[in-house]
Amino acid sequence: MTTGTAAPRIALDPFVTDLDAESAALRAAGPLAAVELPGGVPVWAVTHHAEAKALLTDPRLVKDIHAWGAWQRGEIPADWPLIGLANPGRSMLTVDGADHRRLRTLVAQALTPRRVERMRERIAKLTQDLLDALPTDGRAVDLKSAFAYPLPMYVIADLMGMEEARLPRLKVLFEKFFSTQTPPEEVGATLAELAGIMAETVAAKRAEPGDDLTSALILAAEDGDRLTDEEIVSTLQLMVAAGHETTISLIVNAVVNLSTHPEQRALVLSGRADWSAVIEETLRYSTPTSHVLIRFATEDVPVGDKVIPAGDALIVSYGAIGRDENAHGPTAGSFDITRETRNRHISFGHGPHVCPGAALSRLEAGIALPALYARFPDLDLAVPASELRNKPVVTQNDLFELPVRLNP
Repeated sequence: MTTGTAAPRIALDPFVTDLDAESAALRAAGPLAAVELPGGVPVWAVTHHAEAKALLTDPRLVKDIHAWGAWQRGEIPADWPLIGLANPGRSMLTVDGADHRRLRTLVAQALTPRRVERMRERIAKLTQDLLDALPTDGRAVDLKSAFAYPLPMYVIADLMGMEEARLPRLKVLFEKFFSTQTPPEEVGATLAELAGIMAETVAAKRAEPGDDLTSALILAAEDGDRLTDEEIVSTLQLMVAAGHETTISLIVNAVVNLSTHPEQRALVLSGRADWSAVIEETLRYSTPTSHVLIRFATEDVPVGDKVIPAGDALIVSYGAIGRDENAHGPTAGSFDITRETRNRHISFGHGPHVCPGAALSRLEAGIALPALYARFPDLDLAVPASELRNKPVVTQNDLFELPVRLNP
């Protein structure tokens, strides 16, 4: 077996100029690929479906950054642009075992299926309002900024009980939070301002609780135990970040896929396929989350013919995993909403850390996409697909913009 730096490392492109080619290279490197994150940070990446499911439930891989040898040795600078994703504060994302079960239980009391379902009417109203505001004169429109972005942001603000006036600033901050190009001198200030906004929201809801998730998190209790303010702040930041970014990319990628595969669009518009099939195949084929950072090995962990040495870091490369032929057959590289394995993806994670907001993201896309195409069935890209550009975000499959012609 090979360990350490014996294998050549694949440097992830900080500008994400060709995500499909990069994901294919990661898959070809085997189920465990030696990778270099932007900033020269060496990690391992799991790139195949079966191995990812096994590692996502392996107790030898933990979320505690103090298990990371490079962190212990001072090799990871505090102003590394991705430090907020590796060490985002105490929340469900960063603890394991009993601590994770405790936080997950308390958050589950707040983010109930009933609370998510109660958002349906609000999502439908927001969707119609945004569609009404789209231009119908035939000129190109950026569907991301006009529709796919504001919908989940308004929804998450409603869910959390946050003031809508904060949304423009949050947009700027989260772009810096995820970007590989954020100047080092702005990293600390960005993280501090995000935490400050969440802390102010928590303080406001302590003073005047409402029917929202923040108030529910404050009130959640298990055998007398409650979340601390630090835990609530970190949980809010995690859920706002994941709650809007994932849904934006899901809607955008679904539109791109349907526009570039007209035979698939015809299937769903004719009723021969369900919109749920579009959503699940989009999650598999062009998953909103390219890579999830980071887990750390507490002991040597064999994967195929390689080993993750104790103290090394692992990322989960969902962009590569979604098109694994071992899981989805020889046509894994094709977008096919009739695929029998379309629901087999793990794009929302697997195991104890599976995304708690998956149901909300599916609900939003399940309302937004059929409403969009009911209004504009001939919607098409306004530029060749080859001209669409990803933002410099290695963790998200996120376009700068989505120019379309609505063709009403």
